Amino acid sequence: QVQLVESGGGLVQAGGSLTLSCAASGISISINTMGWYRQAPGKQREWVTTITSGGRTYYADSVKGRFTISRDNAKNMAYLRMNSLKPEDTAVYYCNSISASYNLWGQGTQVAVSS
Repeated sequence: QVQLVESGGGLVQAGGSLTLSCAASGISISINTMGWYRQAPGKQREWVTTITSGGRTYYADSVKGRFTISRDNAKNMAYLRMNSLKPEDTAVYYCNSISASYNLWGQGTQVAVSS
């Protein structure tokens, strides 16, 4: 079954940290661009960060310096390390995997940051 499954979300206090994981099955992510997006209540889904197959990373200004995306092609996994979390980071976080032939999304994992 082709799917992405996110995990690692939860409730954390402001200033805390979380690491999200994205497990891919049915595909090999090694040549894919992997990304994380998020959607806060009442808002549109927004891009957070991307890592290319070559390991180049890009971040939204709102998370730059606090979030780190990484990948482990051998494990078919992507990760999002989130530090110094703020209440405005509260959202459902989605993993995304793009190849030449598909654009695959996970079901999302909830992150809630209390003040």
